[in-house]
Amino acid sequence: MAFDAIVTKAIATELQLLSGARIDKIFEPDKNEVILGFYLNGINYALNICIDPKNYRVNLTTNLKKNSKEAPNFCMVLRKHLIGLHIKNIITNNLERIITIEFEGFDEIDDIISKKLVIELMGKHCNIILLDDENIIIDSLRHINSENSLRTILPHIKYISPKTDKYNFLECLEFKDFYNKLPSNIDILNISSIISSLFNGISKSFLDESINQLNIKEVNIKTLETLYNYINEIINNTDNLKLKFQNIFDDKKNVKDYFLTVSKDYTPFSLNFFIDDFYYKKETAYNFKTYRDSILKMILEILKKYKKRLYNIDEKLKSCDNMQIYKLYGELIIANLYKIKDNNLEFITLENYYNNNEEITIPLDKRFSASLNAKNYFKKYNKLKNTLEVVTNQKQETLKELDYIESIVYELENCKTIEEVSQIYEEISENVIFKERTNKYKKQKNIKVKKTNLIKNKEISFNPLKYSIGEFTLLVGRNNKENDYLTLKYANNSDLWFHTKDIHGSHAILLLRDTNIVPNEVLVKCAEITAYHSKARNSSNAPVYYCYVKFVKKPKLAKPVMVIYSNNKTFYVEPKI
Repeated sequence: MAFDAIVTKAIATELQLLSGARIDKIFEPDKNEVILGFYLNGINYALNICIDPKNYRVNLTTNLKKNSKEAPNFCMVLRKHLIGLHIKNIITNNLERIITIEFEGFDEIDDIISKKLVIELMGKHCNIILLDDENIIIDSLRHINSENSLRTILPHIKYISPKTDKYNFLECLEFKDFYNKLPSNIDILNISSIISSLFNGISKSFLDESINQLNIKEVNIKTLETLYNYINEIINNTDNLKLKFQNIFDDKKNVKDYFLTVSKDYTPFSLNFFIDDFYYKKETAYNFKTYRDSILKMILEILKKYKKRLYNIDEKLKSCDNMQIYKLYGELIIANLYKIKDNNLEFITLENYYNNNEEITIPLDKRFSASLNAKNYFKKYNKLKNTLEVVTNQKQETLKELDYIESIVYELENCKTIEEVSQIYEEISENVIFKERTNKYKKQKNIKVKKTNLIKNKEISFNPLKYSIGEFTLLVGRNNKENDYLTLKYANNSDLWFHTKDIHGSHAILLLRDTNIVPNEVLVKCAEITAYHSKARNSSNAPVYYCYVKFVKKPKLAKPVMVIYSNNKTFYVEPKI
């Protein structure tokens, strides 16, 4: 459900447990977020205030973001006015998506001072506003001029609460008050939209799930009264903390939303921390997808460019197909110059002594003599011969580049975290192929690179997947750089190396530090896992090479993950882990 007024009221009611807490830290991680640090009864709390139009919310958080090196102006204003004050009260007004935090404390001469922090959670109109004791605006995260809005939100201006034309559901003391405000054309298809548009603070998503929970199939007085009573029950229980959130799952059992229900059991701050986890996972998934897709788009553009280059190379190679014919024409003309008496000929028919003296017709340029035509044919032959040599080398290089780019595409499509995408970005930004394009993209901020005790070189990110197969351990690289390090640096010559045959995938190393005897079933399982971490994952019979690491070499100047190997054997397996 949306973070509507019902959720806002429930969260604010729970936050009242922080009354008396002292504010000691204030951060502004980005332009849409402010984090307030509180201290109460020996415990530190962090209150996250987010006014992002898509994910606006207020909640206690344990998922703190890295603070910026230089505090923005609004953050400095908050620190100046709020640090050291205590929370006096946290209130909401009716069913408005507005939370007001009242602060109280003493100034330098022990006079009582009070401040208010108004948090407006209204989609694209979200804002955080700091007021003095006379409701004069000290500052706000977003300044709003009345020329473009119904209100002016600027320093030194009297704060005016937002106005609404919607009904207040709390004023509907009886069902008939609620029913009389509904239009006659309401039906099961538009009931949620109509009620959410008539009553303030009740979201359409909340109504949709309420109707689903109550199993309402048609609209009549009875079902409307049932819905009215259910909404009332949820709202009334926000004051006595008898609510809990439940996840809503899609057809694939993935969490897609959440919903408020009545509960007899209550754990302090459970509503806040549920919201914290839900939105943290949602934002992490969104940031991951956005970051990965932006890099993937850039890679695919380059892949398209190289495929076009390969097409042009193939066209040039086709033009070289006539190379030997031009040479033949030149040789036959030279061999038969004594027979050619006339100039200005458009063609000539000669015996081809390379093909049983069969007659062949050779086109001529009548502007030139026969000997000059032969010379021109030899020029064309030599030009195409040189072209063939250059273009053949270009094709080999282009195929290598294409193979490498496709390996990057495979890695990106199989990434699971922002950290993994960031590592791939680091790899491609060092490559000449991508250098011009990567300048447009910035590495994702605040990515902590994981390192393990497996690593030998502390400058390299190395955290391979680890599988236990009986007494043996199989390590699987997650990207090209990690594959290189795993195979060429970390593994011993006596370890076994696995890779799918002619198919993009991860390198896998079976550690044989204490033994050289490996049961066949262990080798098969290693091959199955290796095939699973490759483009052959959906195949039923994938070929997997394996050999000792000592037989795996990296050619000079080769791209990451490009190796040559020998003394290998092959398993044909079904990919699985």
